[in-house]
Amino acid sequence: MHKDKILITGSKGLIGNALKKSLEQLGMQVIGIDINYPIHHEEHGDIRDHRSFKTLTAECVGIVHLAAVSRVIAGEKTPELCWEMNVDGTHNILKSINTLPNKPWIIYASSREVYGQQTKLPVSEDADLLPLNIYARSKVAAEKLVAEYRENGLQTATVRFSGVYGSTDDHIDRVIPAFCRVAAFGGTMQIEGRSHTFDFTHIDDVVDGLIKVIHKLQDGCIDLPTVHFTSGQAITLWDLSELAKRFSLIQVKYIEVPPRTFDISSFVGNTELANLVLNWRAKVPLQDGIEKLIFQYRQTPSIKGQHKIAHG
Repeated sequence: MHKDKILITGSKGLIGNALKKSLEQLGMQVIGIDINYPIHHEEHGDIRDHRSFKTLTAECVGIVHLAAVSRVIAGEKTPELCWEMNVDGTHNILKSINTLPNKPWIIYASSREVYGQQTKLPVSEDADLLPLNIYARSKVAAEKLVAEYRENGLQTATVRFSGVYGSTDDHIDRVIPAFCRVAAFGGTMQIEGRSHTFDFTHIDDVVDGLIKVIHKLQDGCIDLPTVHFTSGQAITLWDLSELAKRFSLIQVKYIEVPPRTFDISSFVGNTELANLVLNWRAKVPLQDGIEKLIFQYRQTPSIKGQHKIAHG
């Protein structure tokens, strides 16, 4: 077993791709699987495949589990697949590694969506979990599975993400990529709930947080509390659109449409626990991240496409 060999599930996604590059730069051996790679790609894999996953992890010291039906809207459209991937797939991973002699640690990637609509902001990690949609319910169920295996001796950590952004490789209809693409190329921003308020976390900060968690697990820590990686800085979708327009060099329009019924309307996370246990705080100011992403889009005209936003 290679002492630094780490498996990333969901390695083709925004976070997985960025984390893999950073870990390799640190000299760690990283392998990845993602069902979205072509079938003949070396990293193509399905977390639901018990036999192949067990073989893959037999020489790993740890797993960063990012693979999922990862969006609220996708869960609403394909609820059965969402549950199968997010809950059954996670359970398959846990069962697979629990029978291995090397017992790799696992980091489970959850979401702010598990909190649902909280009345008190900012939200702390010990807030009640009040999931509003199938995606959120699947994340709560998977978190419970991870906790059960932890109680039985598996070394685990759970992290919750909030509005991660910062790459042109992201889903083009998520709110920040959609706004930034319009700012880069022109078009119309579609705002679903102008007063809806969230905080957003740059991908560089998220990767930094995950690496800190990995180091804790590598050092033998067995009692890391669940933390969320969040900036703690609130912004409305209207102000977010205005921020993106500020860095645009061309005319930008917008339309307002009613918000979706299965979305939360506000979330701002308390940053104290992550700072306490990991010495982590978000460092990239939102305006810097937005300006940088708009510039990246301008340098990538091949993804100009359409410019509407579906928040989620």
